[in-house]
Amino acid sequence: MTTGLPEDDYRKLRDAVFATIWDELDPLEEQIENTEHLPYDVVLPALRSCGAFGLIVPREYGGSGLSIAQYLPILAEFAKIQGGIRAVVHVHNSFAHALSDFGGEEHKKEILPGAATGEKSLAFALTEPGNGTGADLSTTARRDGDEYVLNGRKWLITNSDIASHFLVFAKTSEKDVSAIIVPRDAPGFTIAPLPETMGCKGAEHGELTFTDVRVPASALVGAEGEGGAHLERALEISRVFIAASSLGTASRALELSVKFAKERVTFGKPIASRQAIQRYLAEMAADVYALRGMLADTAAKWDAGQRIPAESSLLKQFGLEAVGRVTDRALLVHGGIGYTRKYPIERLYRDARLNWLEEGTPTIQYLVAARELLEGYEFADAFSL
Repeated sequence: MTTGLPEDDYRKLRDAVFATIWDELDPLEEQIENTEHLPYDVVLPALRSCGAFGLIVPREYGGSGLSIAQYLPILAEFAKIQGGIRAVVHVHNSFAHALSDFGGEEHKKEILPGAATGEKSLAFALTEPGNGTGADLSTTARRDGDEYVLNGRKWLITNSDIASHFLVFAKTSEKDVSAIIVPRDAPGFTIAPLPETMGCKGAEHGELTFTDVRVPASALVGAEGEGGAHLERALEISRVFIAASSLGTASRALELSVKFAKERVTFGKPIASRQAIQRYLAEMAADVYALRGMLADTAAKWDAGQRIPAESSLLKQFGLEAVGRVTDRALLVHGGIGYTRKYPIERLYRDARLNWLEEGTPTIQYLVAARELLEGYEFADAFSL
């Protein structure tokens, strides 16, 4: 069970992070969108100073040790501003959480204190250019004495430009998938940028190449063949994080749309007086309200020590559909001017589309949820926790 920070300490931390988000990071939007690069000389110190890198790192390793219920509102707030910044925060914290969840004590002591301060930056390395999802991997890790030798390619790896360590999923036998930590400076390991993305500008999603990369056998996380279980658990909670990102983007789009509807006048009246606009706003609010409730339910279960395989996939899927509908309607409320960069709606619309792809496509979410239901999974009642 995860209790998180005492309420007073949590409020102080949350207020400090929110202040950094709106006072220091939000003003960078135009620069990032114009250059398609994050100004790391500004972004990283700001994130470090407010503690954004250690939010869910356990306190014994120097982090804040937030519960998931405490972390989600902060991540959602990041999703209201420029999406590349949100991606950096999400990926780093997701890896740190995974390492603290199933990493060995040696790995935790080596990496987590630096991760908590942002001195070390973290990334997952799963997706491959010639393969599908999950265990469909071509990257191999062959045991050679006291070392593993890695060969293969990964791509679309977020934070590849700043990560000091990568959690690499590779085949250690024909059937077994294992998780291995590879430092950025390992000989034979190269990193190349990929073309810029539609949204979440500035966050690098690069290509990794492993050519006879040797790491000590101690870099293995857990035992050989446990990578699939590690991945399943890591994705289970990371999908919840994506849904929180959907909530933040949707909430911001709704907020801006309500404001615009009150200010925009046609035929002598604010468009907020038009029934069509009112319906758009109400539909947007319904999605935001439902998504917020699903997040609260799922976070309560995880913090209570329950597994949430079906909930997390259904939540991630509902979140991406909800933020898609909300940003669609936000564009309709704003009309033609919303299709320009005069208002943030255009960026929010593009940023939201990454949520469709992170931590598994819609078909994967339906597959996981249906599999759990067919195997007899029952939803726990959060109110009885």
